[in-house]
Amino acid sequence: MSKYTAITFAPVQGFIEKSRKLRDLYGASLILSYLSQQLVKEFHKPPELEVISPASHNLQKGMPNRILIKGDVSKEQAKAILISAWKDILKVCRHWIEEKIPDKYHWEREWTLWGSHTWEIFQGSGVSIQAAMDDLETRKLCRDWSGVNWIGESSSLTGTDAIAFPGLGAETRNPKNMNYGLENDQVKEFYQELARKLDNCPADQEPEGKYIAPNEKLSIPELVKRLITLPEIANLISQARPNNEPLTKLPQTFTEIQRKPTENTPGQCTGWFMGDGDEVGKHLKDLANKNNSDLELEKFSYAMRNWGENFEKTFPEDIGRVVYAGGDDFLGIIYSKNPAKPIKPLQAFDWLMTLNKQWQAHQQGITVSVGFVWVAGSVPQRDVLQHCREAEKVAKSLGRNRVTIRVVFNSGQYVQWTCPWEYLYILNEYQDREKQSNWSHIYQDLSHLESRRTFKIENTNEAYTVQKSALEFFDIYFPGQGKKLLDDKDNKLTRHLVGFSENDDAIDRARATIDWITDLIKVGWHLCSNT
Repeated sequence: MSKYTAITFAPVQGFIEKSRKLRDLYGASLILSYLSQQLVKEFHKPPELEVISPASHNLQKGMPNRILIKGDVSKEQAKAILISAWKDILKVCRHWIEEKIPDKYHWEREWTLWGSHTWEIFQGSGVSIQAAMDDLETRKLCRDWSGVNWIGESSSLTGTDAIAFPGLGAETRNPKNMNYGLENDQVKEFYQELARKLDNCPADQEPEGKYIAPNEKLSIPELVKRLITLPEIANLISQARPNNEPLTKLPQTFTEIQRKPTENTPGQCTGWFMGDGDEVGKHLKDLANKNNSDLELEKFSYAMRNWGENFEKTFPEDIGRVVYAGGDDFLGIIYSKNPAKPIKPLQAFDWLMTLNKQWQAHQQGITVSVGFVWVAGSVPQRDVLQHCREAEKVAKSLGRNRVTIRVVFNSGQYVQWTCPWEYLYILNEYQDREKQSNWSHIYQDLSHLESRRTFKIENTNEAYTVQKSALEFFDIYFPGQGKKLLDDKDNKLTRHLVGFSENDDAIDRARATIDWITDLIKVGWHLCSNT
């Protein structure tokens, strides 16, 4: 009887989210895809072992980190391959630094520890695909991860790990008698020299900070994510593996995002979209239970991987780029390479309107939930990524197959609105009383009504009346749309749009409906206004 093995590793999202620059996101994605491909390459050896998913084994970019194998593979085998590949990356990066910046280094032990303690491997097995997948999920519940201890100042990016510099592991570093001021000067000097080498900057000039900004002090994993985006180091990593497996490089058109304001240009707003297929696990279980489960899963994997590749290739370069599109999940950014001419929010929304149709091109019968964040320039990137993930979760929690649009201000405050994909067009249906699309009119009217607590519900008796008033107000600016909901006696359409539960009482349903309308107006004013 055939045996199946399912393998994955962690942390993935945490590794990606610890990012400040666009280069960090790309570096993390390239590393994850590279490590996954090493596992795929080693375990695809028909007829003894055959990787069913992911398909397209030679396509490294966007390689998912969940691997399904027909055959018996132990956790120890998977761990040995992944850790070996990761240690090769660390070794190349460390040697490159030590060669380019000669110094008395005391940090080999710390690099070695990160080689062994960055990743945790999970393995499940069974006599069927379903049994292997279930076993993997069970084993993922038991974590056996250990962190790397450190002393001194912490990374300026995340504040959770030690700063990588030549004296990191020196035996003389004792918290009782450390001279933090002197050490800080040494760290600053090291990073200035490293930035100069990475930017290929002459000794008498200040580096641009393409790879490392002047005020940054990074941990070893954070530093590695930056270094592998340097073509020279990417080539060295490719040569380090026995089969000379190339490491995918950054796009030739790569540029960092200038989001924050400078003396010459204002900060630009940017759009970030994070999507994930709905109930993919359930879909995979359904495929696993079919007669030709191996073939069905392989077809599904091919379709999703081809979709991700095409999605990235066809994304319009003049409005941004896709960071990764691996299988059923993706992340991308809408921004202008010229901060003086930022992308307008309405242009970003027009593209968002096309996303669901693009998703359906894979024809695999699964829907997608997306978090779309339109964010001000001074919001830290790591916060932006968290907003994306939260918005995506909201979209899934309210019924899936929808998008949550979140507008985030410099203060960190935000407004958001969630809508099924097929109803997103409603934002284009807006018209004021002059039959124009000036969103200021409805926004001002809403502000006035809210200041008078017009839509405030105090008790059950008021629920219907207040909701009716809100829908009539909605119908004025969205002709016919408010009437649809007013005529929705069984709440079927309203429940679908708003996402409330059948078990919610009259007050909760009314409040949810009113919130949906007011949130639509607030998001529409920020995203769709031409003014």
